[in-house]
Amino acid sequence: MKTKLRILAFFCAVPLLASAQTADDIVKKYVEARGGAAKLKAVQSERISGRISFAPGLEGSFFIEFKRPLKMHMEATIQGQTLVRVYDGKSAGWVINPFESSKDVQPMPAEDLKSISDESDFDGPLFDYQAKGNQIELAGKDELEGKPVYKIKLTQNSGGTRTYYIDASSFLVLKWEGVTKQEDQEIPVENLLGDYREVDGLKFPFEMNTGSPGTPQHRTFIIDKVEINPKIDDARFTKPAPPAASPDPPSTPPTDPPSPQQNLLE
Repeated sequence: MKTKLRILAFFCAVPLLASAQTADDIVKKYVEARGGAAKLKAVQSERISGRISFAPGLEGSFFIEFKRPLKMHMEATIQGQTLVRVYDGKSAGWVINPFESSKDVQPMPAEDLKSISDESDFDGPLFDYQAKGNQIELAGKDELEGKPVYKIKLTQNSGGTRTYYIDASSFLVLKWEGVTKQEDQEIPVENLLGDYREVDGLKFPFEMNTGSPGTPQHRTFIIDKVEINPKIDDARFTKPAPPAASPDPPSTPPTDPPSPQQNLLE
């Protein structure tokens, strides 16, 4: 009788074992949900444009251009003031921040350069994570807004960590959280992604809400257009021209202008 019970228990456990997911299994399904590794690798450049909002009345437009390897040009215009961030994909970056005392072209801060590859890698750190020197582990299952999700902990080559919440049904990322550094302070960051749409066979989130829990810092990105493989001159990723003379900045500039270490396509 005991032998029969053991045999029965074994066969009952087989479906559970067969359905067990590893972190690598989940990330592979995430890549397939995005459109597949081949299509992702075929993308050589991207241009994303849309709207950004910090609060009612404090809104504007933005666009980001990416080109392999790791080149990036971003502009965000808020109340007539344009913030510019450029990275050449190698070692140099530049910033024009009209909300600072100096409005000229400035070298990108060294702290930003340490993590700029996270911002300019439009594939995201989960895709091809092993080649990038990142590590992943399954941190269990959870529920997010009523949906079952897998939690994947990513340890980046740089030493930073993130936790991704991947929909157990669609295998798309619904949220990721981590820590960013600003002026030698570690600040928690939380990103919610949604409104996924297909563009040229690839899935992209067309809405992202990002902020720091427990602080007033908050941004909403609404993407209007994603362009795949647009022609972008390499000159776009060199030192930008000095800004033209502009009126004084608004009396209430955003307390949290678009910042590094977030990728709108993850």
